[in-house]
Amino acid sequence: MADHADYEAVIGLEVHVELKTASKAFCSCSTAFGAEPNTQVCPVCLGLPGVLPVINRRMVDYALKVALALNCSIAPRCKFDRKNYYYPDLPKNYQISQYDLPLAAGGYLEIEVDGQARRIGITRVHMEEDAGKLIHQGEALGPGAYSLVDLNRTGVPLLEIVSEPDLRSPEEAYAYLTALKAVLQYLDVSDCKMEEGSLRCDANVSVRPRGSTAFGTKTELKNMNSFRALQRALAYEIGRQIEVLLHGGEVDQETRMWDEARGVTVTMRGKEEAHDYRYFPDPDLVPLEIDPAWIERVRAELPELPAERRRRFAEQYGLPAYDAGVLTATRAMADYFEACVALYPQAKTVSNWLMGDFSRLLNASGLEVEQAPIRPEGLVELLKLIDEGTISGKIAKTVFEEMFATGRPARAIVEEKGLVQISDEAALAAIVDRVLAEHPGPAADFRAGKEKALGFLVGQVMKATRGQANPALVNRLLRERLQGP
Repeated sequence: MADHADYEAVIGLEVHVELKTASKAFCSCSTAFGAEPNTQVCPVCLGLPGVLPVINRRMVDYALKVALALNCSIAPRCKFDRKNYYYPDLPKNYQISQYDLPLAAGGYLEIEVDGQARRIGITRVHMEEDAGKLIHQGEALGPGAYSLVDLNRTGVPLLEIVSEPDLRSPEEAYAYLTALKAVLQYLDVSDCKMEEGSLRCDANVSVRPRGSTAFGTKTELKNMNSFRALQRALAYEIGRQIEVLLHGGEVDQETRMWDEARGVTVTMRGKEEAHDYRYFPDPDLVPLEIDPAWIERVRAELPELPAERRRRFAEQYGLPAYDAGVLTATRAMADYFEACVALYPQAKTVSNWLMGDFSRLLNASGLEVEQAPIRPEGLVELLKLIDEGTISGKIAKTVFEEMFATGRPARAIVEEKGLVQISDEAALAAIVDRVLAEHPGPAADFRAGKEKALGFLVGQVMKATRGQANPALVNRLLRERLQGP
């Protein structure tokens, strides 16, 4: 009897990315997020009669960067089309997009899942404008008493990046979206903030018997506003479709919405086909010809991208692959690491601190790397205090937390709180003798060959000195006394 393991998922993602240009795609209105509703609109983005749109050159620059970074072929000539559809938050009732002649196509993005590298095809990258925003007053997914319309977002430049249906699991979809976000952030073309809507993702998902090459009927999933929601929604929808087939039913082609609170997908509407949109070339915008010199200028401006930087970190700094992956996941963290290593060329030590205490405190405080109260110079000062024996590694962790909370320099905290490491041999010897006298059992255990007992005794000395004892000196003194006559 067939079960879920007899089916495989086929997933393609459509990612919408708001570009962080200062002005909108076809007018000079501001794109700043968070302004008072309906204060950043003009006749062009409202589509009033008699107005003419003008292409934002920076939007095209950014789109070219993304297309090149995704290994796409750039079309020498592309055009804008009107996608006709009733959008309650787009007053002109059509969206300027690209249909049959997009900016770029035929690229790929490399991802890694469970140590296995995979190349995911990019079908196309095209430019379009965003719609406005509806704010429903009532249930999140149900009919509200009324809805408010904010048109500030109307006309903000968007890229739609469509993948091939090459993804086979929610984990691969997650890895793809993570890798794509990293590329966009390295290019510095978008804020990629899902919570502000500048990165949005829809998924086309179907299932088919394992081994089959034919596609099943797909559904489109919307309303996934976080990476976790993407994974959960895909897992639910894949299971739902398999259950439908196992019970002899057929999957309907439709658009479904992810209900985060209930953990289910629900029908939103029947899926529209391209002919439903009645695309036609926008008569107000001339076709866009991309000069080869333009492409090469943009190509020359591309930064080192995440995959390249990950490989370089492993080779140049001798870091394990895991460290290199974590440190290059965001451009900000990679820059921070390299700023530290430029001042303190012990890469593994820096890596350990950034992946450990630094990341832990960032996560706990909800801050981004750029907002961290400790700059690279501050971390390096702390590491040098450890190296010169002024503080122990244990005390350094306490100092680091104080630095993160206050932004104050390490040396000032150490001096103010009297945290200087105790390296006076005579003073430590007295404490060691006292600890051995108080704990004869562990001392006897060590003499009997139980090496672990030494760790307990070291811990007691550190406790007695509030973590300020020089660990190396404590170890030596304990061994001398325990192994002596």
